[in-house]
Amino acid sequence: MDILLSSPYFAGFLFFIIAFAYSSVGLGGGSSYTALMSILGMNILAIPLVSLTLNLCVTTIGSFNFIRYHHARFNLIMPFLVGSIPMAYLGGSLNLPKEVFYWVLLVSLLFVATRIYFWKNTSIKLSLNRRGKIVFSLFSGGILGLIAGIVGIGGGVYLVPLIIIAKLGTEKEAAACGAIFIWLNSVAGLISRLQHNSINLADYLPYIIAVLIGGTIGSFLGSSKYSGKTMEKILGVVILVAIILLTRKIFLF
Repeated sequence: MDILLSSPYFAGFLFFIIAFAYSSVGLGGGSSYTALMSILGMNILAIPLVSLTLNLCVTTIGSFNFIRYHHARFNLIMPFLVGSIPMAYLGGSLNLPKEVFYWVLLVSLLFVATRIYFWKNTSIKLSLNRRGKIVFSLFSGGILGLIAGIVGIGGGVYLVPLIIIAKLGTEKEAAACGAIFIWLNSVAGLISRLQHNSINLADYLPYIIAVLIGGTIGSFLGSSKYSGKTMEKILGVVILVAIILLTRKIFLF
């Protein structure tokens, strides 16, 4: 496996698969990009910057496709955005120790895997009026934005299942909200981090091309062809592999 991971072509293929699987359910793939780059041994300061850039590439396409097929509900996503964007900027300004960074990332992946394999039919009926839902969305958005900014992901990995579990929207609407949420939070996190660090994107061009292709195909199929359940199963396999490899990285580091 180590020999395969050292090949830039195989790594590019993995970025393609991640983008394809995540974009199909309205996600950017930031958590798995970050995990993969951590496994590849990339610079801890560069990882969030590259991950957020890849997120932007994928969710730009994903947002377009889900909006084009009329799955976006801006009254649903707006309170989450108001709460999350400033907190994503704040989180992006924090530099955590490498060990903490890896553990927060691993918990993120475990959360998504648990949602896919154990909480499929779990739902919580929120008996809230319109004002209560707005407060809930603002508070939740703030927490998700802070975590997203710290780890260098868009936060949709938390938002999409939250919308579904809380029955705030359908799977397609959650996916659309996730894509838009990730795009804007990635912008906020990236702006914050670029004030302290910088990267040469030309060094990561193969990865950018891989996620653009994967994101285009995945978001098109997810928004227009296949059911959310089908695409979620593909995503689940990708996340399980990332969890195994990242766990190995943490405990053998």
